[in-house]
Amino acid sequence: MSLEFLVPGLGEAESEKIIGIMQECLSHEQETALVLKHAHWNVAGPNFIAIHEMIDPQVDDVLNMADESAERIVQLGGTALGRPDDITRFRTWPKFALEGRASTLDYLRALDEYYDVLITDERNAIKQLDDLDFVSSNIIQDHVQNLEKFQWFMRSHLICD
Repeated sequence: MSLEFLVPGLGEAESEKIIGIMQECLSHEQETALVLKHAHWNVAGPNFIAIHEMIDPQVDDVLNMADESAERIVQLGGTALGRPDDITRFRTWPKFALEGRASTLDYLRALDEYYDVLITDERNAIKQLDDLDFVSSNIIQDHVQNLEKFQWFMRSHLICD
């Protein structure tokens, strides 16, 4: 990888590691926005409007997370790779399997499982970034806090299930 420049205090090898970690976060966050929009369009049944309207703001939040991850990559002298084929190229997590119209509870269960993996992956990124770059770590920490809050919203609908 060729870096355009180095951030003061970070070496080339460190920067490349950070960029690789941030790229995986970026790809996962981009896919999450698509998965959420898919769920938003296809939920059906009891509590439809509540779930439909709950999901949409999270799409925007996750897109903002992806934007922060991408901008950090570029700030570090790298290139943010955000095309659809980049998402699949960097995927290390299972695909979201639920397709088509399904009940709100089915989508919430599937999203809950998806978020388990996303949050675990981003927490693992934090552990790696803590030793490399506290600025990048703090960005992902903020993302995890937001993701955990939305997962709590989803799980609150599943408690009585």
